[in-house]
Amino acid sequence: MEYDIRGTTMQTVDVWLEAGESVYTESGGMAWMSPNIEMATGGRGGLLKGLGRKLSGESFFMTTYSCKEGRGLVAFASEFPGKVLPFPLAQGQSIICQKDAFMVAESSVELSMHFRKKLGAGFFGGEGFILQRLTGPGLAFVEVAGEITEYDLKEGEMLKIDQGHLAVMDPTVEFDITRVKGLMNIFFSGEGLFLATLKGPGKVWLQSMPLSNLVNKIISRMPSK
Repeated sequence: MEYDIRGTTMQTVDVWLEAGESVYTESGGMAWMSPNIEMATGGRGGLLKGLGRKLSGESFFMTTYSCKEGRGLVAFASEFPGKVLPFPLAQGQSIICQKDAFMVAESSVELSMHFRKKLGAGFFGGEGFILQRLTGPGLAFVEVAGEITEYDLKEGEMLKIDQGHLAVMDPTVEFDITRVKGLMNIFFSGEGLFLATLKGPGKVWLQSMPLSNLVNKIISRMPSK
């Protein structure tokens, strides 16, 4: 399977499939395809896995695109301004993503729910308790908002971030929340009461424009009735 990520702020990914190869995405995720691509929509994994996908921000039904013969093209478009990130996952290798980050993956990749282990991180970590886990083998694509910055945290190395900027992380990274110190910081810094804390080892991918920030900015500019 080959792919080509196109564009700058509203990216698309062209996926080229050979006969017998297939990828899957949430319902409505395809943008265009060649006539030798066959699509099939279903629950993929049954009721429980479908409900798990729904809770993690994806659709209950998933659509699989398969190449019947020759070489076929199927393209997928991002839903918001940002970047499309490819992750070639080895057997058993996983990444943890924010809700609704999943875009498309080879059929061998498993998409499942991931629960935050710590109660405080679930309540105050910006994305709730349920995230997404993608497990290989296979190639998977996720979409993130804005520009992306990648850090490789060493053992014990920590990074504090504003809630919502975490897009993807390795499962080895520990996620927690810490309270902002100082009344002036809490009430007037604009950062809220809590910050997210990331502790290595492992890689993290941070997004420059959380969708919640974009939505709030648009709402603040809308004329009141």
